[in-house]
Amino acid sequence: MAKTKRKRIGEAAISPAAFAVISLFALLIRILVSIGPYSGKASPPKYGDYEAQRHWMEITLHTPASEWYRNTSSNDLAYWGLDYPPLSAYQSLAHGLILNSSIPSSVALLSSRGFESPSSNRMMRWTVISSDLMVFFPAAIWFVLVYFRGRNQDDGSAWWLLAMILLNPGLILIDHGHFQYNCISLGLTLGAVAAVVSEKDVIGAILFTLAINHKQMSMYFAPAFFSYLLGKCLRRRYPVLEVMKLGFVVLATFALIWWPYLHSLEAVMEVLARLAPFERGIYEDYVANFWCSTSVVIKWKRLFAIQPLKILSLILTISAFLPSLIQQIKFPSDHGFLYAMLNSSFSFYLFSYQVHEKSILLPLLPASLLAQHEPLLFGWLMFYALFSMYPLLCRDKLILQYSATLALFYLIYRSPYRRDGTKRYKLSLPKKALMILLLLSSFVLHLIYLILNPPKKYPFLFEALIMFLCFSQFVMLTLYANTKQWMLSDYLTRTMSEKKNL
Repeated sequence: MAKTKRKRIGEAAISPAAFAVISLFALLIRILVSIGPYSGKASPPKYGDYEAQRHWMEITLHTPASEWYRNTSSNDLAYWGLDYPPLSAYQSLAHGLILNSSIPSSVALLSSRGFESPSSNRMMRWTVISSDLMVFFPAAIWFVLVYFRGRNQDDGSAWWLLAMILLNPGLILIDHGHFQYNCISLGLTLGAVAAVVSEKDVIGAILFTLAINHKQMSMYFAPAFFSYLLGKCLRRRYPVLEVMKLGFVVLATFALIWWPYLHSLEAVMEVLARLAPFERGIYEDYVANFWCSTSVVIKWKRLFAIQPLKILSLILTISAFLPSLIQQIKFPSDHGFLYAMLNSSFSFYLFSYQVHEKSILLPLLPASLLAQHEPLLFGWLMFYALFSMYPLLCRDKLILQYSATLALFYLIYRSPYRRDGTKRYKLSLPKKALMILLLLSSFVLHLIYLILNPPKKYPFLFEALIMFLCFSQFVMLTLYANTKQWMLSDYLTRTMSEKKNL
């Protein structure tokens, strides 16, 4: 089979001891964050995300799979009804079995609502940490090995990249502070990236399909995976056969995961209805995307019904990621694929229907993978991604953890082992002044939100200001990343022309 000629990510020698030290340090930070508060702690009647995850363990443990997404006397969908795909439900069942074996009262059907105890809290925290260790950590190590394969890395850049991926404060705070399992879906996605850039496309397709079936937000990356893999297949000897092979693998993986619901169309639609809760409206809370930011001027929820907003959202989302998708089909490359993941996930975050503030974790993943190549973009996005979740983390009483993980991250980010790509940008004095002004404004808003009370007439004024500032930065970074991805096309075109002239 003909090999695809593409610009490759560097093909790594890194000390196993360095891997171990970084991984253990990242584990320690997760443990320290997990000691703190969590979403909805002691806040009846519905508590928060901690209770949602515990409740799903209770439901999957005590009811048949056919009732997990259906309203019954044992499963009140109005009380944290399961709204993630089946693989996430299987994960809840596995963790529910663990809790039931040691603290059965914590997952007892109906009577365990709002259950909180020191021992159950430790067990719940352990389920997240163990998931992180089993999925996200190996995927991160695999990616770094692939990224630096064939290069002698004695300058510390390999361990720096691993630290940037594992010490992502956004992921640590949301999973181990707020309480979620994003490490599983993001870890599966990261493993899929490592697989496809090392020519293991079938494994990559399986892993990414698993990621989608764990959290539907993984679809944010689907245009990038589709275009990159299609672009590669079209350049092989039997393109139709290659596409059919990957299509079969994806369909077979879906069928295996959805098997309990494939007996009828009604059962499938019950699950799909839970995965796409359009009735909640086009946005909730103050998320730094297009719909929420422009709602100050255009009252989307008042002016438009759900159906036209769904169509408009779909059109804008597709329009936003279409240039990136076309570029990868025409010029597939490993670095281009990482840019495409960033651009695709930003497109969904900015324009898709019903986005949560925690969804900014998805653009953060490809940005961390590009950290060696785009350190300034990565550092800037990390700061504003965290800032966009600041009100949420304040509500969870995670200010100390927020400040500590942010400071630790930037201490390592600015380490001398970083390959300083910022020198390439040669920022002009006006641009530097603008960046300093934006950072000062952000720090002032941090303090204002903590210290001052908003005017009674505008109770969410400070959240709105944070949202506007973060939205403006996300738009700027999206435009920059799309431009950089298309610049790769020019490079590849010149390279191919030079080879033809030789």
